[in-house]
Amino acid sequence: MKSLLYVGALLGMTNACNKNTTPTSSTNGAATDASSYQLTGQLQNAPAGTKVYLAELGETQFVSRDTATVDEKGQFTFSGSLPEAGIYQVKLNDQNQALVALENGRQVQLSGDAQQFGRSYTVKGSPDSDLLQQISRTMETSRQQMQQLEQRFNQAAEQNRRDSLSILQEKAMALQKQGSASLSRLVRQSPNSVVSAFVVTSLINPDDNFALADSVANVLKKNRPDSRYTKALVARLEPLRTTAVGVEAPEISLPTPEGKAVSLSSLRGKYVLIDFWASWCGPCRQENPNVVKAYNKFKAKGFEIYSVSFDQDRGKWLKAIQTDKLTWTHVSDLKGWESAAGQTYGIKSIPQSYLLDPQGRIIAKNLRGEALDATLASVLK
Repeated sequence: MKSLLYVGALLGMTNACNKNTTPTSSTNGAATDASSYQLTGQLQNAPAGTKVYLAELGETQFVSRDTATVDEKGQFTFSGSLPEAGIYQVKLNDQNQALVALENGRQVQLSGDAQQFGRSYTVKGSPDSDLLQQISRTMETSRQQMQQLEQRFNQAAEQNRRDSLSILQEKAMALQKQGSASLSRLVRQSPNSVVSAFVVTSLINPDDNFALADSVANVLKKNRPDSRYTKALVARLEPLRTTAVGVEAPEISLPTPEGKAVSLSSLRGKYVLIDFWASWCGPCRQENPNVVKAYNKFKAKGFEIYSVSFDQDRGKWLKAIQTDKLTWTHVSDLKGWESAAGQTYGIKSIPQSYLLDPQGRIIAKNLRGEALDATLASVLK
């Protein structure tokens, strides 16, 4: 679920400044050569004097870069020199903002209604900005649909309608796959874009879409080797190479709730599901009934689960195990996202799971709901 949540944050992050910020300059002049950019805007319903803020997407938040003022014609301009192509936020206020891609040598034109800027804006002069707009709108549609499902899920949970809960979980998974497929199609159309690098690094789980992410990385390494987006993508993919389908799963050895270290390799000879989760993770807890069902159905046929928790509070971890009736092997070093196993497997979001064959090789990833049941039924005939 991280991708949807991250985009929600992306579209509404608070601006921040740091000591490394190097503002560009706002002028009324045009970009004159390949060493500078220009972003012009034409706004309706924006009184003269309205402030427009430009912020660059950093690693975890938007970093303020410049401020412009709308003139009596509803126009504003940003221009200057950029160290490299990047993704920027043009913001009037928290409710009215848009994402654009800027790079030297390109003139970008924005237009729209200041009162509903995010929904009404159009962009010219930048294919990457057009790609960003398509991505933003795709994610917004997915967010709204997921929000509706969440409301229905909560209602069904309050009424203890378990059949409805299962159906809604399946619909949520299908919706997530649909959104990921839509983003993947957009990325395939523009593999040389920094926007595509950003998408496959942060919005599409590269562990589930490794071939696509790796193909984008190869294009960018050739054409944009010094881009921070290329470097971030390459760094994100490197640990995933050790957990690709077909390779032997890296060893894990962590303490159980009783303090005894149990290694993953000690379960060789069985089909093993490595399940990364946490007591505080809503999607993990929602998936647990499906995992319990699969475990009870197949444990006598040679199926085992090795759950690695990203908890930091031992009491909450143990309570969740008991509440959800998780009667299999549990381990954790109680270091949260800094978990040694999480670092080894490059885990950036949970739930994450890996299904291993009796020899310890990864044969599938992130099987949920009926997909887990169907796969186990196939291999444990």
